[in-house]
Amino acid sequence: MAKVKLNPVLEGFRGKIGDLVFRRFNGEVVVGHKPDMAGHVPTPGQLAHQEQFKLAVVYGRTALADPDTKALYEAAAQAKGQRVFALTVADFFIHPVVDEIDLSEYAGRAGEKIHIQAHDDFEVAGVGVRILDTNGAVLEQGSAARNGNGPAAWVYQATTSLAQGQAVTIEVTATDRPGHKGMKTATKP
Repeated sequence: MAKVKLNPVLEGFRGKIGDLVFRRFNGEVVVGHKPDMAGHVPTPGQLAHQEQFKLAVVYGRTALADPDTKALYEAAAQAKGQRVFALTVADFFIHPVVDEIDLSEYAGRAGEKIHIQAHDDFEVAGVGVRILDTNGAVLEQGSAARNGNGPAAWVYQATTSLAQGQAVTIEVTATDRPGHKGMKTATKP
């Protein structure tokens, strides 16, 4: 590939001009021909991804239309050295993850705590907890609160006491700003 020194006027270009496409790659401007998509039939997977990308763009525009949300994304984009719109679109594609459910302080009594670690590329907006019996019936549910031990730390305080030795499943769901969810379960014998 030949290296070309562009006129300073052209160095700032990005996008398409005629049949040429200007891209930034590793801090340099790369110029190529517009791809010829004539006769290309997208696969079902490509069509699904295109649809998801359209939704991500809608989310990005909606998020940046709200001044409070825009300020959060702008601060994060500046800290990461990214463009704010690109950060909102990326946030749409990356779902939150529940990393850990710590039951060391939970023995099934009201007032006891369940500690949770959850993360997202931008922010975990909320964490919900459900305690289910062995048949899947909900015994209690509620929201966890942020714990002061870091951005990924959450704590849920139980409101119901279980029968002695009752086995339950604890289901934790983390939600991010675009509304995507990540879930993990743990069992307490």
